[in-house]
Amino acid sequence: MATVQSQLEVGSLLRQWRERRSVTQLELALDAGISARHLSFVETGRSKPGREMLLRALEQLKVPFREQNRLLLAAGHAPAFPEHSLDDPDLAPVRDALDVILSGHEPYPAVAVDRVWNLVAANPAMLALTESVEIDPALLEPPINVMRVGLHPRGLGQLFVNLGDWHAHWLKRLERQLATTGDEQLATLIDEVAGYSVPEPEHDVASEIAGSEMLGPVKVRTPGGGELSFFGMFASFDTPFEVTTSELAIELLFPADRTTAETLHELGRDLSNVAAGSTRPRSAG
Repeated sequence: MATVQSQLEVGSLLRQWRERRSVTQLELALDAGISARHLSFVETGRSKPGREMLLRALEQLKVPFREQNRLLLAAGHAPAFPEHSLDDPDLAPVRDALDVILSGHEPYPAVAVDRVWNLVAANPAMLALTESVEIDPALLEPPINVMRVGLHPRGLGQLFVNLGDWHAHWLKRLERQLATTGDEQLATLIDEVAGYSVPEPEHDVASEIAGSEMLGPVKVRTPGGGELSFFGMFASFDTPFEVTTSELAIELLFPADRTTAETLHELGRDLSNVAAGSTRPRSAG
């Protein structure tokens, strides 16, 4: 009975991923080099998928490593991708790479996050931008979530000049990420962020900026009454070799005008005595 239930679960999950990618059974079968009849039997729970067959199908559907492991386990197979804590010695090269990127981006702000936007690491320039605002202590309880802190009106949302627009934009971006990953924790985060009391967007976000990953400027207030303007770049590892690495991402902010650049370089000189190890990543939750 347990075997039948497991096959039903695997088949249902595989069908959900295929439908999420808008791929037909025949298309997936052809791309993965498997029988369409066998794929149909797997999706309905009538057949148990072999490990290699399942891996080929999941690779074609671009299913995240974490979810591939989940389906393999449900089918009674060993996971295909190892998963380590960032503190694990095996991920020392990954930690070093994050350090190089974050420190090398100074005096401009940069932050590294995990799959649900929990903070992994930030450079001193990013941390310095947060020191001018009083953040609700509840938002700083670990794991610190960058979306929660960044968009909450009692967090860094206080600094945004155009919070309504960027709140709407990030909700759209999170929804696209959810459509790609199917992550339940991400769905919970979206529900929370959507409930924040923020100004209405001044622009039609759905038609003007949804789908663009390089927007600007993001305008934030400074303690002296001025403004800083940024545009961003989003980066991830191109050839991840395990689960944690595949889920890491880095947000790099760049000055969108000369005043912002000059302010950041001045801030960088003030932060020149920051300890070299301050960018060391923390373990992703």
